[in-house]
This record gives sequence, C-alpha cells and structure tokens, in this order.
Amino acid sequence: MPGKEPPTTATPPLGELEIAVMEALWQTSGQSAKDLHATLGAARGISLNTVQSTLDRLYRKQLLSRTKVAHAFRYRPQVARQQLIAGLINDLLGRFTNDAHSSLAAFVDAADQLDERALDELEQVLKARRGEGASS
Repeated sequence: MPGKEPPTTATPPLGELEIAVMEALWQTSGQSAKDLHATLGAARGISLNTVQSTLDRLYRKQLLSRTKVAHAFRYRPQVARQQLIAGLINDLLGRFTNDAHSSLAAFVDAADQLDERALDELEQVLKARRGEGASS
C-alpha cells in the first residue's frame, strides 16, 4: 500500500558512529564523552559535541545506561554485543516474512563470507542449540 510506514522494530537501527561507540563501550565500559572523543572522535575528526549527541541518542534508544560522576556522565552498554546483533538480524529477516526460503538462503550466503574458524564456531553453536532443543 503506498505511503504505508514500515513496521517498528524492537532493535533500533544504528549508524556507523553509533556502532563504533557501542564497540568502544563493550571493550571498556564506564567511559565519559571526553574519554570516547579521545579514542574515537579525534581519529575521525569529529567534535566532542558529536560524540555527546551520539551517546545521548544511544541512551534514548535504551542501548546505554548512564551515571553522573562529578560533572560528567559515564556510559555503560545495556545490551550485550551478541544480543544487539541478533536483534538486528532478526528484525531484518522479519521484514521478509513472505519467503522464508530466500531469507534462509541469504543467511547462508552471508555465512559463506566467514572464514573457516568462524564457520566452525557457527557449526558448533548450531549443534549445541539443537542439543538444547532436543532435551527440552
């Protein structure tokens, strides 16, 4: 139907800088905007204000928590890396519900781009998940 809005997703879409900030906070939680600017902003040529705005967006998306320490907020991830990635993948696949076969084929094509070690890990995770389902 023309003009119809796409369905809302449980996992908010993220821009490149938002992902970089999340990655930095998964590595070292509890950083301030100044800390993140020193590691991310300076290398990217972006201002402290841009980093602060990005942190605020991630906080409003409920992906970060923050605690005021002295005059600055310290930010911590509210979701695990794996949980966020799984949510993004599920949201994307959920948009193509009319053809589950094509969605699965696309997932296999994407997995085919992984190196051998990552494919071995994927295979082990799948085996473990199937084992969990069988024992339920």
